[in-house]
Amino acid sequence: MFKLGIVQKSPGHLSKAAELMGRAEADLVLLPEYSLFDPTGQRAEEVWERAATLEDFVSGLAKIAAEAGGYAAGAFLERGPKPKVYNTTVLVDPGGRVVATYRKTHLFDAYGYKESDVVEPGGELSPIVEIRGLKVGFAVCFELRFPEVFRELALGGAQLAAVPAAWYAGPLKEETLHLLARARAVENGMYVAVAALWGQRFTGRSVVVNPFGVVEADLGAGEKFRVVEIDPSLVEEARRTVPALHLRRPELYKRQCK
Repeated sequence: MFKLGIVQKSPGHLSKAAELMGRAEADLVLLPEYSLFDPTGQRAEEVWERAATLEDFVSGLAKIAAEAGGYAAGAFLERGPKPKVYNTTVLVDPGGRVVATYRKTHLFDAYGYKESDVVEPGGELSPIVEIRGLKVGFAVCFELRFPEVFRELALGGAQLAAVPAAWYAGPLKEETLHLLARARAVENGMYVAVAALWGQRFTGRSVVVNPFGVVEADLGAGEKFRVVEIDPSLVEEARRTVPALHLRRPELYKRQCK
């Protein structure tokens, strides 16, 4: 079994993640979006000044990986072409070396927010990385609303979609988060794991969904850490039982879905 560690914390120093983890071991530890600070309501120039460099974030992430004896991934705001930043997810190995980076491509311009005022979007979807025998791809928060992102990951062989998120609170927003995570898991026969930020503006409710759409873990409210077992054979079983990826007819989708 693959052991996935989910960190649900408020924005702030990464040492909080290590504190929540204690002595727990995991093959991969996943942290939320906006891990270092909450940019809500700040001007682009302010966010850029507070944003970290890749090297700074990797340094903190490496300590978490070392504590867990595995890999670690999380999302932060990285200084980009001034005054914009990137919403960057980084994966490091147990030795603290960068294995992959992904810059959020679909920005949260909804519910009255406009992430694009502050963030420069990335130009490519996540790479798919093999971590101790499990193929993992990344998406970030709002991208749960884009089935195409997860279908691309699934077609690329991903067995787990790891999703750092800062899901804004509001009426029924937690239900929406879980509905989308379950839908993306079921339609692709893959695990979907969301590490969600906790705080005044954010829902928490981090969730791990298996390839049949069953919620394996719901972290509820507050700052906490949980290790969840991921069974790669369940991905094989789901895709064999419901071979939706194989039964697609892409030649029919070209007119509108480009």
